[in-house]
Amino acid sequence: MMITHDTRCALNAVVDLLNTAPEGDAPGATDSLTDLAALQAFVTRNAISDVGTLGDRDLASVRAVRARFADVFAAPDDRTAAERLNDLVAAAGTTPRLTDHDGYDWHVHYFAPGASVAEHLAADGGMALAFLVVAGERERLRHCEAPDCRFAFVDLSRNRSRRYCDSRTCGNRLHVAAYRARRREATR
Repeated sequence: MMITHDTRCALNAVVDLLNTAPEGDAPGATDSLTDLAALQAFVTRNAISDVGTLGDRDLASVRAVRARFADVFAAPDDRTAAERLNDLVAAAGTTPRLTDHDGYDWHVHYFAPGASVAEHLAADGGMALAFLVVAGERERLRHCEAPDCRFAFVDLSRNRSRRYCDSRTCGNRLHVAAYRARRREATR
């Protein structure tokens, strides 16, 4: 499956946004998108362009978009995911346009000029997720299988076999634990 640079960036921003939310009812789960400084850090980390001065309304709107992305990841089937994405993208006032900026070659922005950061995320992120649904690849939208981690990720591996948000942390930690359990069992 070929994914363009701008689609990959939009998917990465969606995942990063989802992972700012607290992980369910886990003890100590905290929301890391609680103030304007955190929102600005998110915008900077994801190189989100055409964002003006951020305000409290932006923070509330981005958190609402985050919840809508979570609903797409949780959709029980493609039809439900498509309906949720259609609503999200339509509400963002999607206006596709070609652009080349900041050293990137031609790519499509789906947000309207002057859009808020939430509309920007909803339009570009919604369209990136829509491409996965159209390609029949919605199963690539996953959550980490580590028992103490439920971070979201998009499995872009060739054979769709990725199980953990990060193989160096969650995956490795579980493999080491399984190895130690086997060693303990072998010494009994």
